[in-house]
Amino acid sequence: MITPLLSATTATCGGKAGALAALLRAGLPVPRAFVVPFAAHEAHAVDARALSGALRSKLAEALTALGDPQVAVRSSAAHEDTAEASAAGQYESVLAVRGAAEVDAAIRRCWAAARETQVAEYWRQLTGEAPEDPDIAVIVQQLVDADASGVMFTPATTGGATRIEASWGLGPSVVGGTVTPDTWQIGPDGTARPALGHKTTRVDRRPGRGGLAVSEVPAHRQDVPAIDEASAGKLAALGRQAATILGGPQDIEWAIAGGRIWILQSRPITAPAPPLPHHDRAAGGPTLTGTPGAHGRLTAPARVLRSTSELSHLQHGDILVCRYTDPSWTPAFRIATGIVTETGGALSHAAIVAREHQIPAVIGVPDATTAIRDGQIITIDGTRGTVTPS
Repeated sequence: MITPLLSATTATCGGKAGALAALLRAGLPVPRAFVVPFAAHEAHAVDARALSGALRSKLAEALTALGDPQVAVRSSAAHEDTAEASAAGQYESVLAVRGAAEVDAAIRRCWAAARETQVAEYWRQLTGEAPEDPDIAVIVQQLVDADASGVMFTPATTGGATRIEASWGLGPSVVGGTVTPDTWQIGPDGTARPALGHKTTRVDRRPGRGGLAVSEVPAHRQDVPAIDEASAGKLAALGRQAATILGGPQDIEWAIAGGRIWILQSRPITAPAPPLPHHDRAAGGPTLTGTPGAHGRLTAPARVLRSTSELSHLQHGDILVCRYTDPSWTPAFRIATGIVTETGGALSHAAIVAREHQIPAVIGVPDATTAIRDGQIITIDGTRGTVTPS
């Protein structure tokens, strides 16, 4: 009922667990973990309101073997993290839980979330149908109390560059697009091209008790690089190793704690990010600038929304303008013909999903929700990272 991560396979534990297991077996730095496999989910299919006594006992033993640390509990679904579809951000991850009772609840939360409407909507938009009874494994992974973390895209072609996005604290800030992260481009010769983001908040484990806390980054550190050039180079080297082991370009979530790099997740890149822009992000004039998120150019009405409660205002053909998108915004990708966000980077979930849906996106446009008027005709260029109001 419990599988050590070292023994996990994609067939029994999903693509996310299978990839981490392959990296661990190759000696790459992956946090200690175990997996609750598909078979356990199937055994609880009739009633998942509580884990069986046998599974709870095995879970307690496995947590004790890890040293009873704070852990991250992550879904590993049968259909996610493939070369065809990432399902980025659609399934559940529960960070900073501790003890058998909390992990029990987090596992059941992962199982239940796989049947949420937003997950079915994602698959219907991308493939035309949603899995009726998705197989879900769950990874229980020692939490890395990260000083900095982020996402890395390994080169899409031989001789290409590695793309890294980084911010302070734990990974949700970068993957969820709630900050505009630093971006590093590391060439095949090791040449580094950095572009600093504006990192106003960070996510960390709440001290003394479980769960996460969001705090403001001190003003004097908001525009300071979250990682240095040496760390960016080490990350790029690890990324190349991971891509070789897993047989193709990888989208990797990573963390650095106490100077040590950890790989938290690795999946195939479903659609490469546009190249970094060459424009000045602070340029004046009517054109607003951000990060190229998804290729394409489009002129259409802007629909400025402050929350998902306003999604009913979005009409087919509109360009969605919002602060950032989390999985609850998934229905918008079926209606909108383009996306503009106020925060985030090209490796965030919003940009990845936009690329999968083949709609243009410009990410991290400062003050987009106030600089753009609701209903205003705008032209977005997701390749160049520009938004031009009419």
